[in-house]
Amino acid sequence: MPSFDFASKVDLQTLDNAINTVSKEVTNRFDFKGSHVLIELNKKDFKVNLEADSEMKLSQIIDVLISRSMKQGLAAEVYDLSKEPHQSGKIVKQEIPVRNGIKQEDAKKIVKLIKDSGLKVQAAIMDDIIRITGKKIDDLQDVIQASKSWDIGIALQQTNMKS
Repeated sequence: MPSFDFASKVDLQTLDNAINTVSKEVTNRFDFKGSHVLIELNKKDFKVNLEADSEMKLSQIIDVLISRSMKQGLAAEVYDLSKEPHQSGKIVKQEIPVRNGIKQEDAKKIVKLIKDSGLKVQAAIMDDIIRITGKKIDDLQDVIQASKSWDIGIALQQTNMKS
């Protein structure tokens, strides 16, 4: 029976390369000369720590982070930008968690979207992936096409396609 998996994995090396690229670009920019900037990746907790002199500079760093990550092949949705930056003395800090894996409530939303689509496939939640099975591979391809229009706030990859 044909099947594939929906996953939301972030490759640590790709993320590290994106962070290093952002660091190099920001240190070479004229508007950041002589100002305090810290861009750090916590590989254990999958968090990006940012520090800058002002909120404006912090938002510029975030824009560069997203654009460079997209050039590295990471979707913009991998960064959870819901936390607001906070002032710490003269420095503005922000901790950005990196979404790695599908949370249970997001998995339930995805399964519901698949069931509501009316396609003849079955969806099963397996830890942090969702396995989709169907009788025809065309049904699976229809699910993949439908998934591109969903606005769920996480980056989905299709992996492990078997026919």
